Amino acid sequence: MTSRAGGNLPAELTAFVGRGAEVGTIKRQLARHRLVTVTGVGGVGKSRLALRAAREAGERFPHGVWLVELGTVRDPELMEHAVVEALGITDHSGRSPLAVLAEHLADQRLLLVLDGHDHLVEPAAALVHELLRRAPRLRVLTAARRPLAVAGERLLPLAPLGAPAPPDDPADDEPVPLGEAAELFAERAAAVLPAFQVTRANQRLVAELCHRLDGIPLALELAAGRLRTLSLEQILQRFDDRFRLLVGGVRGAPPHHQTLRTAVGWSHELCSGPERLLWARLSVFAGHFDLEAAEYVCSGQDLPAEDVLDVLTELVAQSVVSREDAPSGVRYRMLGTLRAYGEDWLAASGDARRLRRRHRDWCTGLATWCELEWFSPRQAEVAARVEDELPNLRAALEFTLDDEEDGRFGLYLAATLWFCWVGCGRLAEGRHWLHRALETETDHEETRLKALWVAGYVAVLQGDTVAALTVLHECREGAERTGNARAAAYSTHLTGCLAMVGDEMQRAEKLLREALGRYEEIGELNSNVLMGRCELAMVVAFQGDLAGALAIYEDVRQACEDHGERWARAYALYGLGYAAWHHADTITARELVEQSLRISYTFQDMVNTVLAIELLAGITATEGDPVEAAVLQGAAARLWRSVGMPLFGSEYFNSAHTICERQVRERLSAARYQQCLREGGLLDAAAAVSRALGGRGAAGGPPAAVPGGPGRASVAEHPARLPLPAAPRSDGGEPAGGGGQRA
Repeated sequence: MTSRAGGNLPAELTAFVGRGAEVGTIKRQLARHRLVTVTGVGGVGKSRLALRAAREAGERFPHGVWLVELGTVRDPELMEHAVVEALGITDHSGRSPLAVLAEHLADQRLLLVLDGHDHLVEPAAALVHELLRRAPRLRVLTAARRPLAVAGERLLPLAPLGAPAPPDDPADDEPVPLGEAAELFAERAAAVLPAFQVTRANQRLVAELCHRLDGIPLALELAAGRLRTLSLEQILQRFDDRFRLLVGGVRGAPPHHQTLRTAVGWSHELCSGPERLLWARLSVFAGHFDLEAAEYVCSGQDLPAEDVLDVLTELVAQSVVSREDAPSGVRYRMLGTLRAYGEDWLAASGDARRLRRRHRDWCTGLATWCELEWFSPRQAEVAARVEDELPNLRAALEFTLDDEEDGRFGLYLAATLWFCWVGCGRLAEGRHWLHRALETETDHEETRLKALWVAGYVAVLQGDTVAALTVLHECREGAERTGNARAAAYSTHLTGCLAMVGDEMQRAEKLLREALGRYEEIGELNSNVLMGRCELAMVVAFQGDLAGALAIYEDVRQACEDHGERWARAYALYGLGYAAWHHADTITARELVEQSLRISYTFQDMVNTVLAIELLAGITATEGDPVEAAVLQGAAARLWRSVGMPLFGSEYFNSAHTICERQVRERLSAARYQQCLREGGLLDAAAAVSRALGGRGAAGGPPAAVPGGPGRASVAEHPARLPLPAAPRSDGGEPAGGGGQRA
């Protein structure tokens, strides 16, 4: 199990106004209590307050302050996965996310901030209770409409900002009392109109506006945004009609929801027809989205694609949509409350299903294109793009897998994203989606066969032999029944991998050679084929033919360089480094294995990352530094827990570890060796990689030589934007991209 260090709180983009007393209260409560919840109505500023208080209290938490945003998580079963991901933990084992979290947090002095979980109160409460029980130094700060009702919880009910009513007599010339609501409104208004100030001339209007908005920050900010086109007087003139129209909200809605609906609905009414239409249609996106996606998904009747940019620009200007920079380019996001309001309007229009299918089609096309581009010089950029698009891909998977008519698309998506699950360190999530997808009834046999071998791939890497054999056997039988040569090749390949990690080297060699022959017959060349060649080289080397293995590894390295492939290249470099170490060329061995480690860690591929650290421990021992070698062995032992069984339980894979241990024990006492192992066991993934690359003083944070850091592939090497995916089919045919991939 591995994780990032330091925390993940987002930077503040606008001034934080008021709330000084509340911030102080939260900090004091966190000092005395382990669970603090900020409660209040929607739009009152709970999230912003919690983040500010967490930021100011951060110095008390040496293991960081971590934000978990749960607003886009719809499936309660994925909530624990979302927490694992937010904490930057990488775990390839078959353990439950709760077990992974409990182990990670057991000895950490850390503040966990949970936000947007109102729709997941019960599972969130159960998770928080269990984590607090197992992690005695953990503190949790949550922001929600209602408490979690967990033992020991301390509440901070958050009232709206102070907004005193102006005097009844308009002729009263005395200064009007202004509260924090007016201060916030003035600050946001000045961002729209730089010359705006609260003066004696307009103070009554400002006070009235803030008072009528109940001091709710969201409503105040939306009102300030309208100053681009309206005066304060005009806003107040329009107020009565709009508020009267929305008074009471939906029947049975709580009063606080009616108040927020009034604020949001008023802003919605001030939008033009096309702006309201785009607002509603954008609600199908989860998380953020880019312009090309908005143009494809949201265009149609009454909103041509060429008009989307201008209308989106207006929504950004009105703060309905926010703009942000991401590794994959400029992206846009709607606040969850505004998105929910748009969803209501979309449902009322009767167009929701069509828009969700358009969103599904976009995600299908994107996944298809990314799979093809994975085997290209754009591989790192693809990893960054998929990272940004994960909320949308999850939303599309949920929609398709919950719809009997569209189930085949969910099966296709789960299978097509194999490179995300396997190459980018999301094995547990991939297994979740694949399991759900394979329960779907579909007559698209080719897609199902692909999903089966991808599920087998994931199970192999997690060390679940029984599950892997089950799905690979079904895949092989289906391939033989339907004459699907590609599925037959992949099932044979991955069965060979199972034999390899099970130390059946002769059988593994036979199966891998058969699979590679099948790939050649059908013209298949991609990252998986190159990985198959690497695995064959390992098997050949394990059987004593190092020269034959070297020839295969060199062939793979050249193919990777020809195609700009980096993920499989890391495994070829590892194998070449192993051979150089075997020949006592430690200089070459270290150079090759360090290159391999940098690449794998960039993609968060912990299988090769930990293999490389194990080999670097052996190289370090051969170089004459037994202390550092033992520390690296200790670090690798900790990392293996996030992969599965250490060194796959394989005698052959364990050989480098055994040689290293023997050399170290010859030079260190048993007590000193154990001390070094314990020291290495304290290093997280970032620190372990940094240490392995020579940064012995680095105890946290990714090594400077690793581009992009964990969980986010660097795009600096490939600055070009990804092009728009081809529009997939949404008719009754096979989803775009078919069931496999070709060079």
